[in-house]
Amino acid sequence: MTGFSPFDGLAVAAIAIAVALSAIVSLVGSSTRKRAVAEARATAQDLAELTGILDPKELLQAFGPPDMDRVWRSVTMAEVRAKTRPLGHLISGDLVDWACIGLAALAITIGGGYVVLALWAAAAAQITGWVLAARLPR
Repeated sequence: MTGFSPFDGLAVAAIAIAVALSAIVSLVGSSTRKRAVAEARATAQDLAELTGILDPKELLQAFGPPDMDRVWRSVTMAEVRAKTRPLGHLISGDLVDWACIGLAALAITIGGGYVVLALWAAAAAQITGWVLAARLPR
């Protein structure tokens, strides 16, 4: 890629490692949020990240008002899955993160034109997920 044989594929390997690490961090974060829902201590940020609902008013419409501690104790994962929007899959979807990890592994081991193109799509998905997560209600 660079024209200098010792560094051929170095950029692809660096992008693949960055995508894989980003996806692992996202998996850990979404697992923590799912545990909060399962333990009946889900906050607005937890529900917003899992569902992709960015507007606090829409979050209140979807799940009702929280209790006095600002947590939703009666929300289940089935309800969260039913109300998940496409943004929620991009922000905290396990399938998207595992696909990104798989593409990163393919890019490091196989390489090639289409695999590198798919790696760029995975990088774009991870970056978009992090940007959207920064816009979630606090």
